[in-house]
Amino acid sequence: MSKSKPVLTSSLGKKLVMSLTGLFLCTFLIVHLIGNFQLFSDDLGYSFNNYAYFMTHFTPIKVVSYLLYASIIIHAVYALILTIKNKAARPIQYKETDGKANSTWNSRNMGILGTVLLIFIATHMQNFWFQYKFGTTPYVEYHTNIATGDRQIDQFDDVPETYTGYRSFVDNGVETIQSKDLYTQVAVTFKNPLLVLFYVVAMGALSFHLIHGFQSAFQTVGFNHRRYIGVIRAIGVWGFGVIIPVLFALMPLYFYFLK
Repeated sequence: MSKSKPVLTSSLGKKLVMSLTGLFLCTFLIVHLIGNFQLFSDDLGYSFNNYAYFMTHFTPIKVVSYLLYASIIIHAVYALILTIKNKAARPIQYKETDGKANSTWNSRNMGILGTVLLIFIATHMQNFWFQYKFGTTPYVEYHTNIATGDRQIDQFDDVPETYTGYRSFVDNGVETIQSKDLYTQVAVTFKNPLLVLFYVVAMGALSFHLIHGFQSAFQTVGFNHRRYIGVIRAIGVWGFGVIIPVLFALMPLYFYFLK
C-alpha cells in the first residue's frame, strides 16, 4: 500500500488514471450510440422508450452508470490538477517558443474542449436524465395486437396521477406498455434551434478532444509500438473523431428538420 500511494498521487499516476477513465468513457460512447439508434426507429418511440426504461432500471447497468459518473468527475478533476501543475511549473512563457511547431491545436486546447464537453454533459443530463427521473416527462401507452402486430398509441402531455411506474402486460391478446415518453421529450427538446446548434458544436468539441485523447491514452498505458500505433491512430481519428461525433450530431438534426 505504501509503495503504490506515491505512484497514484504523482503526475504520471494521474495521467494513467485519466487514460483509463478516458478509455472507459470511449467504451460508453459506443454503447450509448448503439442504444440511441432506437431514436431513428419509425415506431413513435416504442423501441426507444423500452430501451430507456431498461437502461435506467436494470441493476448491472445502474452499477455501470455510477462508475460512469465517477469516471467523468475523476477525469475532469485530474485534468484540472495537471493543467494547474503544468502552468505553475512554467510561470514564464518564452516568446521564442512556438507551440504550433511541436503540438496540434487540439492537444493545446484540451482544457477548453473538455470544458465545453462538461457543459454539454450537464445540459444533456438536465434535459433528459433529470426530466425522465424527476421532471415532467410526457406519458405514452402502446397497445399492440400480438397476433397482427397492429399498434395503437395514446400520448399525453403529462404523466397521470395514477401512474406508479413502467408497466408491461398482456390482456386478451393485446400487449400494453405504459411508460414515461422520453422519445417525445427528445423530439420536443430538439425543436429548439439554439440547443440543436449547441449539440452540434459540442460534438465538434468531442471530435477534436477524442482525436488527441484516444491515441494519447494508449500511449500513456504503454500501447505505442509501431506495429499497432497506426491502427490506434486510425481508430482514434476516424472512429472516435469522425464517425461517432457525426452520428451523435445527426440525432438533434434529424428531429429538428425531419420530425
